[in-house]
Amino acid sequence: MKQPKPVYPPEAKAARVQGTVQLQVTIGKDGVVQSLNVVSGPPELVQAAVDAVRQWEYKPTLLNGEPVEVLTTVDVNFTLSQ
Repeated sequence: MKQPKPVYPPEAKAARVQGTVQLQVTIGKDGVVQSLNVVSGPPELVQAAVDAVRQWEYKPTLLNGEPVEVLTTVDVNFTLSQ
């Protein structure tokens, strides 16, 4: 529902660092990110990915009509234009 894009860190951009940051995210019954853990990714890009995903909001997941907590994996891609 709400997915602000990460801000590319200027130092990483200057060093031409690209890659994917993978996060394990727990989404609460209300659709708000409850917690997240870094699985992998370039260290220079991790904080920007974490800061962005913390702000994400999801439509609550329903199981038998009841909202449930969900554990999912999120990939945040950082690419520089040529």
